[in-house]
Amino acid sequence: MFVYKSEIKLYNMKKHILLILPLFFILLNSNAQKSSVILRGGLNLANVTISENGRIDDAKTLTSFQAGFIGDISLGQFVSLQPGLLVTGKGSKTQSGETTDANYFKATSNPIYLEVPLNLVFKFGAKDGPNFFAGAGPYLAVGIAGKNKTEGKIFGTAFNSGMNIEWSNDDPTTLDYEEGVGFGIMKRFDYGLNGTAGIELKKAVLSVNYGLGLAKLQSGSDSSDDENNKHRVLSFTIGFKL
Repeated sequence: MFVYKSEIKLYNMKKHILLILPLFFILLNSNAQKSSVILRGGLNLANVTISENGRIDDAKTLTSFQAGFIGDISLGQFVSLQPGLLVTGKGSKTQSGETTDANYFKATSNPIYLEVPLNLVFKFGAKDGPNFFAGAGPYLAVGIAGKNKTEGKIFGTAFNSGMNIEWSNDDPTTLDYEEGVGFGIMKRFDYGLNGTAGIELKKAVLSVNYGLGLAKLQSGSDSSDDENNKHRVLSFTIGFKL
């Protein structure tokens, strides 16, 4: 009996999703009588760091998206715990020249993650709104899809190519070992810190969010050249209370 490589990858992806999904529902059901759900989507401005102090190159910012659900579990009149379940795009781009030039080059890497943020949020304003809010907390994410693309022109002759991102088959239960590593293979798990702020209306929520990745992107632990490459995502979102 033969098992195809694509079937193995599909099995591994399902396994990782099943590991992360229960976190959202456990948190949301922990105080169901005082909880609500927000359907949220918006624009991501994604980038990666290029130095030890977290500096990024603005020219490499990649436009992407996010969509999913945010729970709001009331811990008091002006304090909430907000777990989330989001499909979110990250990555960056590199470009030399313009599309109108005889020679130019552009490469983009747009990994897609299933992400569970958990923020402690403080609200300020009237009880019945509108409320201003701000909060922070950790996030955990697992890579589920994405593409690497290149395009350009050489002496006026155009070219382009694209391929799916290849993820390591890391098992989070083996903390001292990362399975499936290799050159050009992206680390499947990402984790970091969130910051969020915005305004909560009667039926809608407008927010600005920032994700500070703490995990390096390239799989393997022996390479020092890419230790500084970590996700940075600024997002602008709108949510609707269900």
